[in-house]
Amino acid sequence: MPNLLFLLMVGFGVLSLIFFILMFVAIKKRKIIGSTISLLVALLCLALSALSGTITVATKGYLALTHEETAAIVTTQPLGDKVFMASFEFPDGRKSSYRLAGDAIYVDAHILKWKPLVNILGLHTAYELDRVAGRFMDIEEEIKRQRSIYLLAEKKPVNMFNLRTKYSFLEPFLDAEYGSAVFVELKKPAKFEIKVSTTGLLIREISS
Repeated sequence: MPNLLFLLMVGFGVLSLIFFILMFVAIKKRKIIGSTISLLVALLCLALSALSGTITVATKGYLALTHEETAAIVTTQPLGDKVFMASFEFPDGRKSSYRLAGDAIYVDAHILKWKPLVNILGLHTAYELDRVAGRFMDIEEEIKRQRSIYLLAEKKPVNMFNLRTKYSFLEPFLDAEYGSAVFVELKKPAKFEIKVSTTGLLIREISS
């Protein structure tokens, strides 16, 4: 079901087209004031349509968060000295595997919390897993050894987290924005559940 932002994008787009047509009709009839008003309203509707569309695209991939829920199931398998394979299974059925170097697996996420006024537009507290990496427990190894980092987030033209930091006009609509991360040392083959709540990420080992 389309959310309200998508419907607003389409609605404002249609309105802008209508007012552009009215503007051309007014120009043909040489009604300067009428054509000017139609042009201004058309441009306003076009801008609102573009804004709604941008936010819709920017929040694609973010999952609504109302309570603690599973973000991913991760199975790890050692491949050698400080090298392991991490296999992810996401709630939507997607699966992916990553070869990582380190003693521990590290996962982080973006979390966006909107103000109540914006909730009526269909935007609620949401999260998106961002990166997975191998982590060395020894700081010297962490500095000197080659890092292995992969993107978990969906690639999209614009990202709401980045959009917010670039455009200050979105600030009044966001209640909070933050990154959260977890890591756990790996000593044997294991299976983990990555959970996310309004306070951030947590990771638990579960039985296979």
